[in-house]
Amino acid sequence: MFSEQSVYLCAMLSRHLKPTLYYTVFIILMLATFPALSQTTRNTKKAEEVPERSFKFKTIVIDPGHGGKDPGAHGAYSNEKTIALSIAKKLKVAINNEVSGVDVIMTRSTDKFIELHRRADIANDNKANLFISIHCNSSPRDVGTSRGVLLLVYGHHRKGEQLEAIRENASIFIEKDYKKKYSGYGEDAAVNAIVLAAFQQRYRKQSVHFGNLLNHEFKVNNGRKSLGVREQGVLVLQQSGMPGLLIETGYINNPSDERYLNSADGQNDIVQSILAAIKKYKESFD
Repeated sequence: MFSEQSVYLCAMLSRHLKPTLYYTVFIILMLATFPALSQTTRNTKKAEEVPERSFKFKTIVIDPGHGGKDPGAHGAYSNEKTIALSIAKKLKVAINNEVSGVDVIMTRSTDKFIELHRRADIANDNKANLFISIHCNSSPRDVGTSRGVLLLVYGHHRKGEQLEAIRENASIFIEKDYKKKYSGYGEDAAVNAIVLAAFQQRYRKQSVHFGNLLNHEFKVNNGRKSLGVREQGVLVLQQSGMPGLLIETGYINNPSDERYLNSADGQNDIVQSILAAIKKYKESFD
């Protein structure tokens, strides 16, 4: 049986897509809905001794949030773009030193404004196996009280989470021709994103898995408060065709978190937590 979501998607497709494209996407949805069919196919191949293509975890894209004319969130004396870039650079060095056989690519290595769609393009063009976007959180309503990490995976728009997604996606309005690049993006964009969503469903489980690994590192091994792994419609994750995670490393408008995020020890702790999660994630494929 089709899931309720698949039935809804098919209904929407039938109204907005040409018949040829509709049937193509219908087949994709059908295959995604019946995991047992895929399992049967794999078992048959093994019985026939047909070798399976081995998966190689070899490319990670690190995305320091914001940059250039887009400073991101502000604290009492620092901003999000600077902290994100500093952590990202240290993470790249740590991965290069301790994880063999993995290439690390940065969406930006300087204080430069990179459009959101271009960040996703960099990951897609390099066929990344994991996309990590680094940010700092901010809570305008409860200044100085909210603290800790938050891990975001891509999810469909939900009313209770839309406000936070809009905050992260606000950078699109700085870009030229944003209406053309992100046609229909918003609460009414389900039809525009429907084909991409069908393909991204396969990455959701892996994204949540990596998020849970990192959440464990932050909470258990690093002793930090965590708000957990949540689904939100963050645009940079929506357009990335691989498992991805947006890491809110702390609340920059909380004095304690801001000191931690700007300190060498704090940044090293964050890097080591992400590094440990990457190693475990990679081992699950090896």
